[in-house]
Amino acid sequence: MTTADDDRQTGSLSAMRVHATRARLGLSVLATASDEEIDTALRRMGVRLPTVAGALLEANHHDLERAASAGLSPALQDRLRLTDERLRAMAAQLRTLADVPHPPRDTVVERRPDGLTVLERRRPVGVIGANFEARPNVTLDLASQLLKSRNGGVLRTGSAALASSRALMTEVVEPALRETGLDPDVIQLVTEADHFSARALVSLPDLLPLVILRGSGPSTRSLGSIAARHGVRTMAHADGGGVLYVGPAYDERTVHRLITEGLDRLGVCNRLNLLLLDESSYDKLLPGVTRVLQAAGIAVSLPPHTHPRGYEWSLDAQHAATVTVDAAGDPLHAARIANEETSGLAATVVTEDPAVATRFIDAYTGTGVMWNATTRLLDGFKLLGLPETGINLDQVPGPRGPVTHRDLYLRQFVVIPTVAVSPAYHPAITN
Repeated sequence: MTTADDDRQTGSLSAMRVHATRARLGLSVLATASDEEIDTALRRMGVRLPTVAGALLEANHHDLERAASAGLSPALQDRLRLTDERLRAMAAQLRTLADVPHPPRDTVVERRPDGLTVLERRRPVGVIGANFEARPNVTLDLASQLLKSRNGGVLRTGSAALASSRALMTEVVEPALRETGLDPDVIQLVTEADHFSARALVSLPDLLPLVILRGSGPSTRSLGSIAARHGVRTMAHADGGGVLYVGPAYDERTVHRLITEGLDRLGVCNRLNLLLLDESSYDKLLPGVTRVLQAAGIAVSLPPHTHPRGYEWSLDAQHAATVTVDAAGDPLHAARIANEETSGLAATVVTEDPAVATRFIDAYTGTGVMWNATTRLLDGFKLLGLPETGINLDQVPGPRGPVTHRDLYLRQFVVIPTVAVSPAYHPAITN
């Protein structure tokens, strides 16, 4: 980097320390708040959303205007767009989250014969960072999940969604926290959208030990590499793209329905991206599949391909409305393609034969696998009834797939005399 870049990076690190320190100070109030107060704050966010819709939609309109001027693709503009319907859905998700019981703090692991009991205790991480793509609803998803798990947060998005995200924070999140008696500083929004602030977010292990990374594959992988060098742990959602394999003994109407359902939104990670047709029925299926795709305005990429078979079209601003079609020899071959040539996000098998389905399901190692169901279901709210912070694709122990507030904790073992486990001493322990 040049001297000027060094100065900007130093300034970004200083600013990020301020954000993280403010969030950490807000944790003291959050730590002593009751579950009811946490849930009241979430409900107040849901109540405020429709009452400030005008301000939110106006800010979003400015974001959309800038996105159109910058040449952002229609698919990415759709991800960025807020509507009354989407605001109502966001409010409903907040109400749902508020109604979900809080996980018990302590769970009995073992009552030992020596008079001691081993407990597993859930502890908040502290302040969690998050870097995410131009989707304003993610601002609220992250803020609500962090609040429910009693963690602070430092949120950073790109310039495309910054006005919308700032409006959500100032009009919804901060007032709801303040009205509940919680410190609004506990959730911070970074207003700098340059790459220096992104690098700073993953460079402060003492203040931000964990950072959630969402966005395009190259940028997220780059930030993950920087985080690793600084000792910052990440939960990364770098790549996506759903796979649909049509095996033997298929029902053609189900095939066509799942193709349509998998393409209802083109700018999302779990949309249909790669369509594999079993070699035994490839020639028979292809004409109908092509008609369905073309009727939906989707271009068909047929072999031989000039791109990797798992190329993620949703990240291609000019060609998002594309699906790759190819042949697979059998369920094991299809699973191997999905495992080795795609992100490992999600795959589905379409067949009426349980043996075919079982072979594919058992061989696929990604975060979610479906039988006669769309990969669009691999979503926190659709799958678990909860907003998500992202979909973690890591191949290591830990939360994998849609990550929710239930996953944002540290495990601690506590050993106490067994007599102290009785309800009279410790009524909240789960056996």
